[in-house]
Amino acid sequence: MQNRSLASFLVFSLLPVIGITFGTNALTAQSSDRPWMNSQLSPEARAEMVLQQMTLEEKLALAHGNGMAHNPAWTMPLTPLTNGGAGYVEGVQRLGIPPLILSDAAYGVRSSGENGRYSTALPSNVGAASSWDPESACAYGTVIGSELRAQGFDVTLGGGVNLTRDPRNGRTFEYAGEDPLLAGTMDGNMMKCEQAQHIVGDIKHYAMNDQETGRGFINAIASRRAMQESDLLAFHIAIGIANPGAVMCAYNRINGDFACENSYTLTDVLKKDWGFKGFVMSDWGGTHSTEKASAAGLDQEQPMADFFGAKLKDAVAAGRVPMSEIDDHARRVLYAEFLSGLVDNPPQTSVVDVVKGLEVAQHVEEKSIVLLKNDHAVLPIDPSRVHSIAIIGGHADVGMLSGGGSAQVDPPGGNAILPPGKGATAWQMHVWFPTSPLKALRAKLPDTKIDFNAGTDPDAAASVAKGADLAIVFASQWESEGMDLPNLSLPDQQDALIEKVAAANPHTVVVLETGTAVTMPWLDKVEGVVEAWYAGSAGHTALANVLVGAVNPEGKLAMTFPKSESDLPRPVIAPEPPAAAVQFTDSAHLPAQAASFAVQYDEGPEVGYKWYEAQHKQTLFAFGFGLSYTTYAYSGLSIDSATKTARFTVKNTGKRAGTEIAEVYARLPKGADESYKRLAGWARVTLAPGASESVTVAIDPRVIETFDEGKNGWNLTPGEYEVVVGPSSDNTPLAGHLQIR
Repeated sequence: MQNRSLASFLVFSLLPVIGITFGTNALTAQSSDRPWMNSQLSPEARAEMVLQQMTLEEKLALAHGNGMAHNPAWTMPLTPLTNGGAGYVEGVQRLGIPPLILSDAAYGVRSSGENGRYSTALPSNVGAASSWDPESACAYGTVIGSELRAQGFDVTLGGGVNLTRDPRNGRTFEYAGEDPLLAGTMDGNMMKCEQAQHIVGDIKHYAMNDQETGRGFINAIASRRAMQESDLLAFHIAIGIANPGAVMCAYNRINGDFACENSYTLTDVLKKDWGFKGFVMSDWGGTHSTEKASAAGLDQEQPMADFFGAKLKDAVAAGRVPMSEIDDHARRVLYAEFLSGLVDNPPQTSVVDVVKGLEVAQHVEEKSIVLLKNDHAVLPIDPSRVHSIAIIGGHADVGMLSGGGSAQVDPPGGNAILPPGKGATAWQMHVWFPTSPLKALRAKLPDTKIDFNAGTDPDAAASVAKGADLAIVFASQWESEGMDLPNLSLPDQQDALIEKVAAANPHTVVVLETGTAVTMPWLDKVEGVVEAWYAGSAGHTALANVLVGAVNPEGKLAMTFPKSESDLPRPVIAPEPPAAAVQFTDSAHLPAQAASFAVQYDEGPEVGYKWYEAQHKQTLFAFGFGLSYTTYAYSGLSIDSATKTARFTVKNTGKRAGTEIAEVYARLPKGADESYKRLAGWARVTLAPGASESVTVAIDPRVIETFDEGKNGWNLTPGEYEVVVGPSSDNTPLAGHLQIR
């Protein structure tokens, strides 16, 4: 399939160089020989029409990528056509089917700096999920989708919805928290609106890719019921909302079979039970067989053709892979192109709307920031009583931290803290955006004396803090793909720094820039804690607005903050075997140490807050927790069993306008083999001071059903379900009952 004619290769290779793409008129013109160009037809019908015209070579070309930019191990003749992105799949030029040009895009378009292009960094995905706001998720996806198109890409590789089973997972910041309803809803709305920009949408990493240690071969062991009621439920909800063109299968194994050759998850669940019509692509290098993967439901190998190139063609010729499988792979890719509108609206490179991106990034971050502690109303900063502030640590004079790996978005001008202040980025490098909280606060508080201390000398930092009315310590914890955190402690002696500053100034606030939970041995010694996450391209402005009270914080945690690693289902992550012992060429030749490396998910569906409740463990901060500069009261719960809705009143009992996230949970009837509550719905309620509102929340039946492995289906158990309502998972003052008959 690499033996293309020189003329064809030159035509495609010149496209990104001279800025020419398939013209809209050429692709949408309807003629008797191209009936599939009728946009009034369904994506299914159009894909089938094209499929009937394709040669075997053309079908096979849709089943694999052609290399990855900037990676010598994955270089192929067509690699230059990646547009500097993650991959390239040939289209069918003679039939008007454009190529797929793929880019990483978890919280923004990756590697833009290497190509001299600008990309907006949105707040980290777990931060955005902490807004509990589907509209913000849609705005988030719209920005990424539009910037992908502007840069010449047509496939996104974002859409991470893996649940936070272990907060030490190095990619926690890329995902949407620990609850399947919240994660699926937020990620689904993000990808729905991203794909609406005529980008082929993606949901990943399917499935059970819940740690990075040994991710290329680890065996995730869990019962089918456990998966269906947790990780798979999150994927099902997200896919149902987004209707994405693609799903990316993960690196890990699931109950013995690699995720990209697992017939249960790919075919039985995804394609048959859920009716997914798009295509399954492998994670990069995640394909380990030809015939097994093809039969199991993998449609496209990325980033190149180790197994789905010549080997797949030979398998077809020998009759080991039926032509029907090849047709299904190609049909699904074609369907995704028509579904997303890519065929009718191919990318036309343009200028990124920087202003719009910054505006959305700021508003999403303002909704994502979580106020965790606010003793004595230390926040918002009151200039009438706070005349001097000491800003300490975190490179707050220069910028704010971001997450690494394939999600990394390049800051304009490069890394803000590399000497002499700018520099290039790399795969696993701590990268700061040029978004200085110090400068933003000085702009908001022009009459307040604000000094900065780097925090490298705790004694000097304490001295600066002692002389100020308020001390704000910026603390960070960096995460990246390809690694897990050794623990949840702040690195580089930051805990000791905070202790020292708090001892010098009782009015100390800690601002956390993290991608996951952290432990806080100093919590009782500070007055305020603010979780800013990885804040994105406008994080400094959003944070300053919250700190001074121009914006009332409304975010609530999308994940539990445990007291210590000992409270986790697995206190220790098993170390990865030596690299030399786990090298393999295909799944049929897995070395013993790789084959035996496993993680046992004994907690089953008890992920996050469900685990802590079922195990009677106290947390540092509960799932769904978040403070405000005002207060709220809940009353008057009534349950309508016929419509499965909860109705109650929320009142703003404080002196500031604010938005409360009211959470509804349900417990299975007595006698069920579980004791934890499940998030069943929520509502965002914006109220003026003293105002109240009657709120109706639908109880999502998917989260109170149980999966029956025997019949491979779902049960809604008859009986009396307890329904509780409140501001967080551990604070639910209202209780009622839902009758299921």
